[in-house]
Amino acid sequence: MAHQTIPPRRRRRWILLGSTLAVLLPLGAGTAWALDRYVIPHVEITDAAAYEAEHSTITPATDGGTNLEPVTTATSYSSDDASITLSTVTSGTGNDTVTYYVADVTITDATVLRSAFANNSFGQNITEVTSAIAADNDAIFAINGDYYGFRDTGIEIRNGVIYRDSPARDGLAFYRDGTVAVYDETTTTAQKLLDAGVWNTISFGPAIVEAGAVVAGIEDVEIDTNIGNHSIQGEQPRTAVGVVDTNHLVFVVVDGRSPGYSAGVTMTGLADIMIGLGATTAYNLDGGGSSTLYFNGSVINTPSNGGERGTSDIFYIKG
Repeated sequence: MAHQTIPPRRRRRWILLGSTLAVLLPLGAGTAWALDRYVIPHVEITDAAAYEAEHSTITPATDGGTNLEPVTTATSYSSDDASITLSTVTSGTGNDTVTYYVADVTITDATVLRSAFANNSFGQNITEVTSAIAADNDAIFAINGDYYGFRDTGIEIRNGVIYRDSPARDGLAFYRDGTVAVYDETTTTAQKLLDAGVWNTISFGPAIVEAGAVVAGIEDVEIDTNIGNHSIQGEQPRTAVGVVDTNHLVFVVVDGRSPGYSAGVTMTGLADIMIGLGATTAYNLDGGGSSTLYFNGSVINTPSNGGERGTSDIFYIKG
């Protein structure tokens, strides 16, 4: 399995705006609004770790193992709390070649899968690359999350704490008992979910597999992913999470936009991959240039931007 070695980077990354503002602001109020909405960081919580410590009533499982000394190889990790196996799959030929990366993950307690935010801060337009967020949180494994910071809607519960309660779409809920379910955000509240035992939520989508079958209509779904482009159709880089069984998950990152190496996949193609891996439920996360799989200090896939793109959040397992 080929690895792209990227040393952990702990330096905080913020968007530099000076020259961009100087050029764009004279273009009008609309441009100023767009910069404020999509570019300028708006920090709501400056220290997410402290916020969680203050507001959480849940004691998470101990990460990294207590009796079994963690064992790490180039493609696997095992401890008292987690077992992770990585694999690389290539299919097709020529410009139809698709390359994707699979992390088969079994955890002993649902709270072993955690979330972290860019710069340890919650709000809009706060970004940091996946590998830096992962390194800051001593992660052995991480993937990009739902890029919650691009929007101000959705239910965001992370590590047993409510961060946002603005229902808008179908979300994915991870419960402390190890079950995972797709749900309609508009029919509930963050507090009801928390009271029912939810540990983490993801607000992106769409759900691509339910009851072991491809969800109808996923090629027509629009998600607010990019300025002026809400579609997620066509062959694209993708990130998804699938549920095989209680506390047994599969994470997939598909590379794309690189003919001859990996064209990317459609939503249906992504669903087919997840079903082939045994997932009975699967959910699409932020993709495109954000799609990143990190393991043991390195980015394993090849992001389509030629390098990592900053994102607002990750899901990870601590080493």
